[in-house]
Amino acid sequence: MNATTGTGTISAPTCSPKEFLAYETQCRSALKPLLTCLLDMAESAGWNRRTAASTLMFLAAQHVSAVSEASTRVEI
Repeated sequence: MNATTGTGTISAPTCSPKEFLAYETQCRSALKPLLTCLLDMAESAGWNRRTAASTLMFLAAQHVSAVSEASTRVEI
């Protein structure tokens, strides 16, 4: 992860989402280095690593809920 721009490289999946376990495993492998870097950055800034990790879990769950809620809305 490039700390100056906040960007990183994520490899594309090589299997179909229908191959759920392989697809999810690849996604975890792709995101893990970025997550580690993000937690390192938070810790270097003075945040407790455990607090930063739990905050990321909260934000991820909040994001999933918002996306799920938006997809179930019916426009009139």
